[in-house]
Formats: sequence, structure tokens, C-alpha cells
Amino acid sequence: MQKRLIAEENHNKLELLFQPHHSNKEFEDYDMGRKKITIIDLQSKKEHQEPISMLTAYDYTGALLVDRAEIDMILVGDSLGMVMMGLDSTVPVTMDEILHHCRAVARGAKFAHLVGDLPFMSYQADKYDAVRNAGRLLKEGNMDSVKLEGGREMASTVRAIVDAGIPVMGHIGLTPQSISKLGGFKAQGRTATAAARLVEDALALEEAGCYGVVLEAVPAPVAAAITERLHIPTIGIGAGPDCDGQVLVFHDILGLYDKIQPRFVKQYARLQEPIIEAFTQFRDEVTNRHFPSKEHSFSMSAEELEAFHQSLAE
Repeated sequence: MQKRLIAEENHNKLELLFQPHHSNKEFEDYDMGRKKITIIDLQSKKEHQEPISMLTAYDYTGALLVDRAEIDMILVGDSLGMVMMGLDSTVPVTMDEILHHCRAVARGAKFAHLVGDLPFMSYQADKYDAVRNAGRLLKEGNMDSVKLEGGREMASTVRAIVDAGIPVMGHIGLTPQSISKLGGFKAQGRTATAAARLVEDALALEEAGCYGVVLEAVPAPVAAAITERLHIPTIGIGAGPDCDGQVLVFHDILGLYDKIQPRFVKQYARLQEPIIEAFTQFRDEVTNRHFPSKEHSFSMSAEELEAFHQSLAE
């Protein structure tokens, strides 16, 4: 049986495999005037009392959207263990998993300051591991800085990382990597003694070289007192309105994650239902053979179609 090679010499007869989407020229033109957010910019915002915005992101598409919204900072948090991997806590997340997501985020976000989370036991055992893993987040993950949890007990580790030329953001209050020690996801610093310890922790982290500190699930007056005493920015999450900035989790503010709903989360959209509706519509159209339609299918010339049918008959 003689086979016909279907190889067109005239490229005008070929259909494009992918039709180009609408141009993102408006974003491209706008991006031309934007600059990368640096630690100096964040410090300047603190000094001029300009609030800092921060969101988490875990993949290219999410980071692209957050960056287009002109969010100042993006945290590739170990919260990915819960919202992306379905884990019950952040504790099992590994360095390799964090690095995988950091690289994806770095491809999508070009202007926000990128912070990579050091996962549990990547920095607690010794300072060598801490410096090495922090370096990996910058070198392999393309992050701008790293974040770690803990107060005074982490000061010497922070100092070692900073001395290696790696910017560090601290994190005190509710520290999710320590939920076993804390007895769960509970607000911290709610007694005078505990609040005073948080102030001491924050000051110790600043002295050790942190460029900023996350305050999580801390009473608003305590967060305000810490913010007033520090020369570096504070980023609140469930810490009241007086912090220098605020951070929330990507999936939380979009209503995509409902396994845990902290009191401090504000949902700016509820996307679960419209997404499920879209998936359901797709299922129904496939079941009823309404998708794909002609506009979503590729064709061939009548001449080639006839030749193809003849080849099958031979």
C-alpha cells in the first residue's frame, strides 16, 4: 500500500496550532515603569509610614497575578504544605519542596521582593545547616531573602546567616512550625509576661540583623508596642492594624482553602463556587458531546481529507 506523506511545502496552508491570546501589552507598557522592590524600599516605607503589602504565592501563575496587583512582597511560605499539598501542618515540608515552589514563583514575579521560608529543621540543628539552606533559597530558588521562625533563641543563627550576606526576616508570635510545643494554632502574647517576652524577642532579632519581623496572632496592642520600638518593618498577620505591613495567604483571601479559617483572615473573593461551576459545566459538555465544538477543533483541506480517506481504502 502506497502511503502519502502529508507534508505541505506551502506554509500558508498550515493552521496555527495555538491561536495567540489578547496581547498583554497594557501590562508590558505599565511594567516598563516599575522597579524591583528592595530591602531599602521596605525600610523607606517604614520610615515614611507607608504600609507594606505582602501575600504568599506558590507557583508561576499565582506569582504573576500577585505581582500585577503591585503587592510589595511575596512569601513562598511553608504554608504550601497545607494549602498546596493537603498536609495538616507545615512541619513535614522539606527544603526540596520549598525550592521547587520558589523557582516557580521567581519566574512569575519580577518586581515584588521575594521571601523564601526556611522549613522546619532546615536551620534549627546548627548554624552551618542554617547558612547553607538559606543560601540555597537565594542561589537555587532565586529568592531575595529568607524567613525563619523563633525569637531570642534564634538570634545567633540569624546573625550567622546575615554575616554570610543573606537578608533575614524574623517571625514571632504564633510560629506554625512549633504548634506541637504551643499546643496548636493559638494566639500568643496574651499575658503581660508573654507579651514582654515577644517585645524582647523582636528586639533581639533586630539586633541580630533581621531586616523585618512577621508578627502572627499577637494582640493588637502588643504588636503596636513592638512596631513602635523597632527600627525595622513589622509585618502583621492577625496582629492588628498598627504593624508596618500586612500579609495573608493567597488561598485564604480568595476563599480557596476552607480546612482551617483563622479569625484574622478576610476573604476578598470566594472563588470555590465559580471554579466548581466551571468544572461542572466542562463535565456536562463533555458528557453531552457539546465540547469540543468546531471552533475548538482542527481541520484539513478537502483535498487532503480525500487523499487521506483513499489511503485508508488501499
